Amino acid sequence: MPKSKKPKLSDEEQVAEYMLQLAHPLKAEIELLRSIIKNANNNLKERIKWNAPSYYTNVDLLTFNVKSDNTILLILHHVTCVKLKSDLLEGDFPDRRIIYFKDADEINSSKKELERIINEYVALAAA
Repeated sequence: MPKSKKPKLSDEEQVAEYMLQLAHPLKAEIELLRSIIKNANNNLKERIKWNAPSYYTNVDLLTFNVKSDNTILLILHHVTCVKLKSDLLEGDFPDRRIIYFKDADEINSSKKELERIINEYVALAAA
């Protein structure tokens, strides 16, 4: 008898499974950032892309990079991100900006600015 094919996990289930399996020294901080991002704008959806939590509306906008054990990177990768202005944003690339976090204190102290960036970014990408 043939094996039955497992149904594909939903985006939410894929992210939950990813986070369950994630062994990272900054896992609590990653969860904190996920919560801030998801709650910042109701138009954002979350899924796994490029082997990390990623956020999108009708276009891809933002993806975690958790390859480093001591820094979390948020990569803004829609071309409109270059219009954003903030001390949190680093890089002079033509199509992306990066935000670095090293601990929960940095994340918490940057929460309001991160929320502002996300909301402006979503609006720019939708225009």
